[in-house]
Amino acid sequence: MDVRYSSEQVALRDAAVQLLSRLAPKTVADLDDAERAAKLDAAVAAAGWRELRVANDDGAPWASAVECAIVAEELGRHLADTPFLGPTLEADLRRMTDPPHEVSGESRAIARDSSDSSAGVDLTRPAGGIAPSLLAAANSLAADDRARWTALGLALTCADLVGVMRGAVDLATEYASAREQYGVAVGSFQAVQHLLADAFVAMEGSRSVALHAAWAVDALPPDDALAAAALAKAYCSRAARSVCETAIQVHGGIGNTWDCLAHVYLRRALLSIDLFGGVGPSLARVLAHQGIMQGGTDGLR
Repeated sequence: MDVRYSSEQVALRDAAVQLLSRLAPKTVADLDDAERAAKLDAAVAAAGWRELRVANDDGAPWASAVECAIVAEELGRHLADTPFLGPTLEADLRRMTDPPHEVSGESRAIARDSSDSSAGVDLTRPAGGIAPSLLAAANSLAADDRARWTALGLALTCADLVGVMRGAVDLATEYASAREQYGVAVGSFQAVQHLLADAFVAMEGSRSVALHAAWAVDALPPDDALAAAALAKAYCSRAARSVCETAIQVHGGIGNTWDCLAHVYLRRALLSIDLFGGVGPSLARVLAHQGIMQGGTDGLR
């Protein structure tokens, strides 16, 4: 696996950064700006990011899972309040079915998740999770196609979590550099430095395992791709909650207020953790791949 981005992938990332820096929310109040949100949604649609997994003439997707993950990471980092995961998974599902499967319109946006506990958690995606009709259609796929499709879903949620962690660390670092106590920046205090250093290490580790998961979607056999994505989801899920809570802690008292963006990062992370299963379900997938969950109890002794 070559972890370096190609020139085309760098251009895709730079285009995403440029668009989102202009139209994504920068304050909690921006989430109520309907005009801004509409412009962002239109720009994302015009960029074609939701159609990256549409089939080309050979039946393969136009873009790799790595390229989809590049977009997903930037959407998470900028707290973009526009659908991406649901439409991307729908496009991949249509590509895998013959004749192409049409899912109801609700899946063209990120629709309500099957878990009531996640509904309303994420202020940037208030409807929650993945459309039930989309999941039902995926269950009709052949086993290998279903495994690869699920691996894509896990990889994209991992990329979103990595982006959320990047945004949260950047927010906390900027605040620690600007906020002063006793005449010096709080970022000069060793305790704060340790918190931010640990958060940065967790974020970089998550980025590595998430990149491998995205690469595996198209490069490895379906079961191996699913196991790689599940492992990444377990790692990223645990890290993201810790990193986002650290960002709130570094902000001190203001971190617990509505106006601070730190809680928006945590809320987005909590929903992305829940999508396709968090730490427990993901580890169960990994263990099942290793033959330990059923009939392999000797490996636990």
